[in-house]
Amino acid sequence: MCGIVGFCSCNEKVDKAILTSMRDALTHRGPDDAGIYIDEENNVGLGHRRLSILDLSSLGHQPMSNENGSIWITYNGEVYNFKEIREELSKRGYSFKSKSDTEVVIKSYEEWGIDCVHKFIGMFALGIWDKREKKLYLVRDRVGVKPLYYYQKDGLFLFGSELKVLMKHPDFNKEIDYSVLQLYLRYGYIPAPFTIFNNTYKLRPGHYLCVSNNNLKEVKYWDIVDFYLEEPIDASEDEIAEELENLLIDSFKYRLISDVPVGVFLSGGIDSTTLTALLQKNISTQLKTFSIGFYEDRFNEAKWSKRIANYLGTDHTEYYLSAKKAISIIEKLPEIYDEPFGDSSGIPTYLVSRLARQDVTVTLSADGGDELFCGYNHYRSIIYLNRWFLGLPAYIRNSIIKALPLFSPPTVDSIYRTFKFFMPKVKGLRDKYEKWRNMLYEINDGNFLDMYKFNTNRWTPNEITRLMENNYDSKFNTYFEDTFYRLHHNDFLTQMMAIDFKTFLVDDILTKVDRATMSVGLESREPFLDHRLVQYVARIPVNLKYKNGMSKYILRKILYKYVPRELLERPKQGFNVPLAEWLQGDLSPLVMSYLNEDRLKKEGIFNPGVVSSCVKDFMNGSINVNKIWFLLMFEMWKEKWL
Repeated sequence: MCGIVGFCSCNEKVDKAILTSMRDALTHRGPDDAGIYIDEENNVGLGHRRLSILDLSSLGHQPMSNENGSIWITYNGEVYNFKEIREELSKRGYSFKSKSDTEVVIKSYEEWGIDCVHKFIGMFALGIWDKREKKLYLVRDRVGVKPLYYYQKDGLFLFGSELKVLMKHPDFNKEIDYSVLQLYLRYGYIPAPFTIFNNTYKLRPGHYLCVSNNNLKEVKYWDIVDFYLEEPIDASEDEIAEELENLLIDSFKYRLISDVPVGVFLSGGIDSTTLTALLQKNISTQLKTFSIGFYEDRFNEAKWSKRIANYLGTDHTEYYLSAKKAISIIEKLPEIYDEPFGDSSGIPTYLVSRLARQDVTVTLSADGGDELFCGYNHYRSIIYLNRWFLGLPAYIRNSIIKALPLFSPPTVDSIYRTFKFFMPKVKGLRDKYEKWRNMLYEINDGNFLDMYKFNTNRWTPNEITRLMENNYDSKFNTYFEDTFYRLHHNDFLTQMMAIDFKTFLVDDILTKVDRATMSVGLESREPFLDHRLVQYVARIPVNLKYKNGMSKYILRKILYKYVPRELLERPKQGFNVPLAEWLQGDLSPLVMSYLNEDRLKKEGIFNPGVVSSCVKDFMNGSINVNKIWFLLMFEMWKEKWL
């Protein structure tokens, strides 16, 4: 795993000092080696920081060129089937100096052009400068495991693995796009292709970008939706399970290819246990596994991870996180993510990465299983709400819709507080009620996409209007709309899984894991996201993913052959942290410092009165902690980078 950077200019020569400064902003991603290449004739510069994983010798140095120097590459990632491709190229007359996959990638481009991307099994973000055609290609892997950002303005084009690289260029304009800020407040992340800055974008997964004469052309070469649109697999349940298990094993074993030690993040859930169990069964060495625990019992999955590790016989390491230890990590988050990022599980993800890095250089993470196999709890709750409400007689549905305006969220919260001693404890009741009320409105109107958005929102559009000091246009067409309408003939469960695969998975989960691992020089690999596996799973009938009220049905069927049910059948927790308890307790000074009215008045972005009221409501348990956390993360990011 590495960090890449580059730029080209229509107006001025490439400054070596600037390029070097941009490159070295990625030292954490590649501590082992560094290089630059400058084409002075065409004003193109490439930079690279290397974390040595395959071919640890100097022959893997980048940027790398072909034999005659007409093609140059800066490359981040792994192509796991590089040996097979190298053999094919050798038969076509190519010779190789190194044992690296980088040399295979550049010679694949030399042979097949940009279509070479279809041959790669792996994760990658790369820049190729073709001097013959005077074209710069940027390519991002199919699923979006590896990040790639770019900026274009006034004849200057920049690209890099992280935003902090672009900000190192003196002509980069740090101008916040406030309409994109609204997307962040809704979802806690910024969906591709947008970023927090104007004129700055994420290259979308499964796309490549061609830059020529300051003109940009983006081309899609892969999309999971295409496979959801194919006919479902026509085979028996047992046949599908057998083929799926073979694909899982093949994908998992590919991710062990390395010249350095490899470990596994083991949370104790279905996905990470499947990964660990199938690998430990099919290799002769003892796996190293890592997990994080919390002292607050309802958030702690470490006890389950340990039991599973003991059962499977892995070499297991765990670490427990307290609120006092969390504060030092929270202070690092703006530096690590360099864009507003609201997923609080970034805290334990960073910690488990730091823990693993003490013993290994590569780790496997089981991300993607929830989106592929219908794992999230909200899938079941949304389907249940739909069926329940639409199953009511029309006159009852109409009566409910007419009654909802009579019970505003503050009114419901007040009623609850009056009688709370006689009722079960519910945190953030006001937000939960408003979410379900909005969802019922949308179900009643037949707007299922908007209903789903309300389920994922933390700040609703109306709340954001009150929160922001100015009004900004936020009518962006994101993958939510595109995916939902392309799959309009598919079932609602499939639509939700596909949307999450193209939004939440990429711009939240994979972003979180990439930044957390690379911040400590650890390469993370995603075996559930092998495109061959993804394409197959997309065609598995949905009733084998969610069956008889059980999520991940077909995956569990495979897993229970290797691990007893009693170690796994428990409520899904996710990688959550006791954030509300922390921010209402030991970390409350952090909230009061960054979200105080005087500070917000000076900035002029958020309405100080609205924020102050929300902080008060959070402290007494009325609203969801994520609203406060999203604001806190934005303010800390702004202080760090602007």
